[in-house]
Amino acid sequence: MQKVLAIVGPTAIGKTDLAIKLAQKINALIVSGDSMQVYQEVAIGTAKATKEEQAQVKHYLVDTRSIFEEYSVKDFVDQATAAIDEIATQNKLPMVVGGTGFYVNALLNQMQLGEKTPEENSVTKKWEDYLAANGPEKLWAELNNKDPAAAAKIPVANSRRTLRALTVIERTGKKFSEQQTEIKPRYDYLIIGLNAKRSGIYRRINLRVDKMMEQGLLEEARFVYDHRQEEYQALQAIGYKEFFPYFKGKSTLEECINQLKTASRRYAKRQLTYFRNKLPVKWFDPLDDPNCLDKILRTVEDWQNGKDA
Repeated sequence: MQKVLAIVGPTAIGKTDLAIKLAQKINALIVSGDSMQVYQEVAIGTAKATKEEQAQVKHYLVDTRSIFEEYSVKDFVDQATAAIDEIATQNKLPMVVGGTGFYVNALLNQMQLGEKTPEENSVTKKWEDYLAANGPEKLWAELNNKDPAAAAKIPVANSRRTLRALTVIERTGKKFSEQQTEIKPRYDYLIIGLNAKRSGIYRRINLRVDKMMEQGLLEEARFVYDHRQEEYQALQAIGYKEFFPYFKGKSTLEECINQLKTASRRYAKRQLTYFRNKLPVKWFDPLDDPNCLDKILRTVEDWQNGKDA
């Protein structure tokens, strides 16, 4: 089975810098595991590796799409698996680097992502129509009638998960709570996680936002705002929508910058929660441990040599 190394962690922890240093030592090439770095038109707000950084180690899945195109997790997995295959033919180690936990998980493990068949779309639309006509409480009640165990784990207000559960039940004829949950790895992978004291992460987030502002983040956010009727996922990216109130004249620039810092801190917490609960991660501290890189290197070498990492 093909070996794949992954580097994950919260925003601003220093994944790109460490990954480049590590890649140069272990003959690896980098596959971006970020849901936003594929977009050509935005670079500052997505914390994309600079041209200088990409020149040091080749990065795949950077600048491959326009924000005016739709891009799904299935598209990511298709592109990433192709990139990993290409890297492997060069006798180099594929290294997935990013903070989008679900994307990394879907790539490393064989998750059902949906092929969007006509049958599936028709079922989804049925429940979407039901939600629009009856509201989230009645939608959740439908799920509770069909699968109380699944409903117990889904908040009434989380209509997206409720829709997904009802769709799966109707498509498969089985309860959502009884669906196969065994993880089937797509690769022989090792996941290295970077984490540090919360105060250190928050300090780096604040510094990063200030630096992004100096680099021209406001102009990039204005581009996204001006094209908000035309593009898709960039509207959801932290780093852009926080400035919309400023462009509308409803908030000051300083208020929006502070909101961005707050949103980034919350995002970091969500990232860590996902990594801890969904993936088998080996954690290291790049901020307070001066030997972090050496420890990670030894762990990777042990894994490559078939030892317990």
